[in-house]
Amino acid sequence: MNPSEINEQVHTPDAAMPNNATEAKRSRRGWLVPLVVVAILAGLLVSGIRSRVKDRENLYIQTDALAVPSVSAVQPKRGAPAQEIILPGNIQPFISSPIYARTDGYLRKWYFDIGAHVKAGQLLAIIETPEVDQQLAQARATLATAQANLELSKITMDRYQGLLAKHAVSQQDADNAVGSYNANKAIVDADRASVQRYEDLVSFEKVYAPFDGVITVRNTDIGDLINAGSNTAPRTDLFHIVQAGVLRVYVNVPEEYSQGVKVGQTSADIVLAEFPGRQFAGKLVRTANAINATTRTLLVEIDVPNPSDTLLSGSYAEVHLKVPAQGSTFLLPVNCLLFRTENLQVGVVKDGKVTITDVTPGHDLGAEIEIVAGLKADDQVVVNPPDSLITGQEVHIVNATLPGDSQ
Repeated sequence: MNPSEINEQVHTPDAAMPNNATEAKRSRRGWLVPLVVVAILAGLLVSGIRSRVKDRENLYIQTDALAVPSVSAVQPKRGAPAQEIILPGNIQPFISSPIYARTDGYLRKWYFDIGAHVKAGQLLAIIETPEVDQQLAQARATLATAQANLELSKITMDRYQGLLAKHAVSQQDADNAVGSYNANKAIVDADRASVQRYEDLVSFEKVYAPFDGVITVRNTDIGDLINAGSNTAPRTDLFHIVQAGVLRVYVNVPEEYSQGVKVGQTSADIVLAEFPGRQFAGKLVRTANAINATTRTLLVEIDVPNPSDTLLSGSYAEVHLKVPAQGSTFLLPVNCLLFRTENLQVGVVKDGKVTITDVTPGHDLGAEIEIVAGLKADDQVVVNPPDSLITGQEVHIVNATLPGDSQ
């Protein structure tokens, strides 16, 4: 063997290895690749299964959480110790009186027109009554005649009394003289009363103010025929006078507030459109002490001082009354109520469970309603409760604030 053959054998060892060893090595390489692929696939399968199991567990957790609904809740708010109610009222003068004539005639003169301030006893007008003057003159003449007859009968009676003592006349004649005197005396008394009547009628020619006040109406003028009501013709008041130093305001208070209205205790403020931003203090002085069966209201009177005549009688006003509230009242948003056939109800949450509770409503204040019975101060009341809400249902409270309150 030459050196070149020896070198060729040294640099090609595979050629010198047996065939079975090569085949074994190739066989091991063929099985290694599928095993790696299977391992990778198995890893992917296990990872997918674990992900599905975790997703299922999360689904169970979410399902359990969704099984307990979340609700908003509020705590009842204590009602104010006094609430203000606003009612319409008409302002009236403290005294208002029409002035009528007490005698027939023609108006000769008037002295005050509308808006005039008059004092008690001031002359307002003069009525000319010629018929009454003539009747007075006739009555006086009749009285004078009766007085003359009385004097004559008195002289006759005295004479007969003296003659009777001397037995110069009979008892009958003396009695007739006494009877004639008594009759004439009665006639004089009647005629004197008639004169007094006509004198009074004549005095009614002058119309005076009955009290201090303001003339608001004048329904007559010079030359008007004045009718005192002695016939079927309708009477017309000559003047209308009011006393406006103190004004009366009559208000009809609804029956539900009637127990809180107390004389001398309930404060009242008067507001008028012509005085924006201004209030006039009044005082509740009396009530009717009876509910009107037609309107179901209590009539109350409020007096308002008006020394400078700022307020005008007849004005429309808003009356703000401070009425004490019941001590156990609470305020709830109206969207907390459940309207069911049993009663007006709310859902109260305690220890994570709902209790459907009957409540008694008070005054409806619009966005809120007054609850007078059925709640406690620390109750958690469900807001916007679903119709399916039942007692014993588990819920989760997410917030508990009243509208407008701080979070």
